[in-house]
Amino acid sequence: MSKKLASAAIVAGAVATAMTMTTLSATDASAGAKVKCYGVSLAGKNDCKAGAGTSCAGTSTVDYQGNAWTLVPTGTCASMTLPGDRKGSLAELKRDVPS
Repeated sequence: MSKKLASAAIVAGAVATAMTMTTLSATDASAGAKVKCYGVSLAGKNDCKAGAGTSCAGTSTVDYQGNAWTLVPTGTCASMTLPGDRKGSLAELKRDVPS
């Protein structure tokens, strides 16, 4: 293989690698995008916030507690299938909050 051909192959390989890495980074970023979704976690399975006097993760005390959130993929919160007429919300809910 000539030096010129070898150099061209190296440059082509570097360009292909850079393009692949850019595509993977963009895909990973969009696939990993998450939002806080209130009212969708089971008791003790929330990611954070479960009302006044609670510390954070795992502190919800009832299923689908409206003031406890879990991270979910962007765009899925309000469309999750939950028991009854419940829906997830991007804002804190007043339903299913323990007294």
